[in-house]
Amino acid sequence: QAQLVESGGGLVQAGGSLRLSCAASAFTFSSYHMNWVRQAPGKEREFVAGITWGGRSTLYADSVKGRFTISRDNAENKLYLQMNSLKPEDTAVYYCAAARRLGVTNIADYWGQGTQVTVSS
Repeated sequence: QAQLVESGGGLVQAGGSLRLSCAASAFTFSSYHMNWVRQAPGKEREFVAGITWGGRSTLYADSVKGRFTISRDNAENKLYLQMNSLKPEDTAVYYCAAARRLGVTNIADYWGQGTQVTVSS
């Protein structure tokens, strides 16, 4: 069945960087807009970044604009999130989601299991 698997999370100090990856399988990755969504403890899911199916357009939450970069490789069925200048408030579980639009928070066709990002101050 369709699967999304995130990797690359971990513990990093404030100001540091991480690169998240999401590997897709068993569905037509290149037909979907892709999103990164995060959920911090005790908070609702929050849209982080999205990229259109062909990679031409991107969308970012104001809280990460200028610090995070989303990209995709349709030949490899992979999605990426480069996170720079990380802040403690970026601490959350990060999910990739395949959807029919950008900006999703809870409704998507496929979800990954999530990867934990922890930023220490």
